[in-house]
Amino acid sequence: MIDQLCKKIRETNAPIVVGLDPMLEYIPRHLLDRAYAEFGETLEGAAEAVWQYNKGIIDAVYDLIPAVKPQIAMYEQFGVEGVNVFQKTVAYCKSKGLIVIGDIKRGDIGSTSAAYATGHLGTIQIGRNRYSAFDEDFATVNPYLGSDGVKPFIDVCSQEKKGLFILVKTSNPSSGEFQDRLIDGRPLYEIVGEKVAEWGQEHMGSEYSYIGAVVGATYPEQGKVLRELMPKAFILVPGYGAQGGKGSDLVHFFREDGLGAIVNSSRGIIAAYRQPQYALFGPENYADASRKAVQDMIADIDGALQKAKN
Repeated sequence: MIDQLCKKIRETNAPIVVGLDPMLEYIPRHLLDRAYAEFGETLEGAAEAVWQYNKGIIDAVYDLIPAVKPQIAMYEQFGVEGVNVFQKTVAYCKSKGLIVIGDIKRGDIGSTSAAYATGHLGTIQIGRNRYSAFDEDFATVNPYLGSDGVKPFIDVCSQEKKGLFILVKTSNPSSGEFQDRLIDGRPLYEIVGEKVAEWGQEHMGSEYSYIGAVVGATYPEQGKVLRELMPKAFILVPGYGAQGGKGSDLVHFFREDGLGAIVNSSRGIIAAYRQPQYALFGPENYADASRKAVQDMIADIDGALQKAKN
């Protein structure tokens, strides 16, 4: 699957991923009113509004991008109805030819970790039949429990030819409380990055490992160090846009071939119509605003990469 991600990035010239992280406050009133009229002001009604909102955005941007990243907590908050919409969203994105990164941030051990991996990336035997539950192409994993928590995911990925993004240096302001702590004189995130590189050496695609890393755009200097420590790892870069990251911050996350990183923007794209520069689109045309935000993000990142080459 890492080879497919590289291929899609080359085809689109867009090393970006749209984070499908819906909140009710983002959803335009006309979609909420329509869903509530049919299902009431209920969990089912909220989930239906999320589904219609997602479809509008996906239909508007799928031809511009290689991948999407739905964050499962944004769906779980609506209970079973929300989880159903998560599954429908994954399937719909894949029907449009998009690669799906399941942002699930799971971290456990043994059979529990294996069950998470099976549910999101693998297949399960039920009688004479095998089923894929959510069937994402990649998943995010918290490595805090050590190799016992990551190895079951790696095993499933090996069987299914799928991939992982391991949390290494996250974009949130308090990440340094643990990730920057010095261990034998080195920050913990460097040690985790070296472990990701070690796992990745044994699980390679044609150019890159299918064991990647999450490194926030808000920490470009750390990203430069980690790029050197993980030369074959693809880096998922959150924190662009709403969290302050911009194209000029990102050049060190990429390798000289223009690959090696994929940059995430969530509310900066899916709620673009709420931003001053896209306000003229209005709520009714929220999906068109999202498309324009994607185009602007592509131009920003491409411009920064071209400038870095010159």
